[in-house]
Amino acid sequence: MRESNLLTNICPQNQELNSGVWNVIERDCRKWAKKYGEVYIVCGPVLLNKDHETIGTNNVVVPEAFFKVILRMNPEPTAIGYVIRNNEGKKKRDQFINTVDDVEHITGYDFFPALPDSIEDLVEANARIEDWR
Repeated sequence: MRESNLLTNICPQNQELNSGVWNVIERDCRKWAKKYGEVYIVCGPVLLNKDHETIGTNNVVVPEAFFKVILRMNPEPTAIGYVIRNNEGKKKRDQFINTVDDVEHITGYDFFPALPDSIEDLVEANARIEDWR
């Protein structure tokens, strides 16, 4: 727990985002972990522009957005993704739903590459909040 709270493991996040829609998604993740057992979560910053806002004397980069992708394997493989600009904390969670494929395209990352291709292709191409209720 101490290591996850190091300054090297944080990104500046808008207060309204952190206490708003991002908080809702984090609570959803905890609820889904209890409901479905193991869930796999990957999240991080999205740097969209070449010139980034910085803060503080150390010029810490402020990301333009954040992503989160969530995968569960039970009762059937299902995934969902989110991309949220760093200033949109007051909007509803469902406005930011993306497929994992969409998040991969935006971030340049390949999430869940260890899944068999038949499962990976299916779960990464679909994102329905109804599958998580």
